[in-house]
Order: sequence, then C-alpha cells, then structure tokens
Amino acid sequence: MRRTRARPAATKKPSTSKRTAPPPRRAPVPRRKDYGAPIDGFFAKQPESLRPILEALRALVEEVAPEATSALKWGMPVYSIGSAMLCALGGFRAHVNLVLPGAPGTYADPGGLLVGDGKTGRHLKLTSLEELPRAAVRGWLRTAASLARKKAASG
Repeated sequence: MRRTRARPAATKKPSTSKRTAPPPRRAPVPRRKDYGAPIDGFFAKQPESLRPILEALRALVEEVAPEATSALKWGMPVYSIGSAMLCALGGFRAHVNLVLPGAPGTYADPGGLLVGDGKTGRHLKLTSLEELPRAAVRGWLRTAASLARKKAASG
C-alpha cells in the first residue's frame, strides 16, 4: 500500500478587482452645551482644594501670553493664540492637569515632571499648590506660546 501525503487545502486569494463598500460613517459627535463658554464658571465649580492651583496656572498663562484667549472646550478651559491651542487646564476630583500640546520632545523636562507619551502632547499633574514648579511651567508656557504664535501666523 502506498502512502500519500494529504495536500493542504487551497487558499483562495482575495480578489483585488472587487470593490468593497466604504466604512459606515459615524454620526457626528454633538458639541457640549458649554462649548465656547467663558471659563469663569469652570473655576467656580471646582473643589476648594483645587481652585488655588487652577488660579495660579491661570495667572501664569496670562503672564506669559497676555494675548491668549480662553474658552471652554471639551469641558475645560482652553487657551489659544489665534486658532492654535496654547494649553488647557483640567480639573478632576483630586488633581489638576496642565495640558501642553506638541510632539514628543517639544518641552524640556529634565526633572521628568511631565506625564504622557502621546504624539499630541504632555501634561503636568498637580495635587497641591506647593508642588507647582512655577519656573518650569513658565518655560513650558513660553515654548507653547511660541509654537501657537507660529501656527497662528502660518495658518
């Protein structure tokens, strides 16, 4: 008796000539009701323990970039120069975030204070006013303002 090897089942290659249907469109995400609103209401709603941190960050932003405008976007204050984002302030139950836009390596951070490895930005997480690194934040805001001014001028 002669033994034969079983042949593997032939696999069908996908045809490149067939057209596939485009992916279904997602429904547009509705804007928040507070989108574009003034930021003062945001600060008033924050826990008393976080308000001093937010107010100190607000003062630093206004010091470094007095021409920046502010409005609520994504539920938090966002500062912009022209149409370019300068930074955002996020308030959570137990901490505050200073959100800085930019590609990795945009901000000098020898102390390793900035968190996040995202391709669109980093953030500083603060739980008390005492841990606010004012000099570092000023430097980061100057960098962010410079980038925002360049973007605003070019686009």
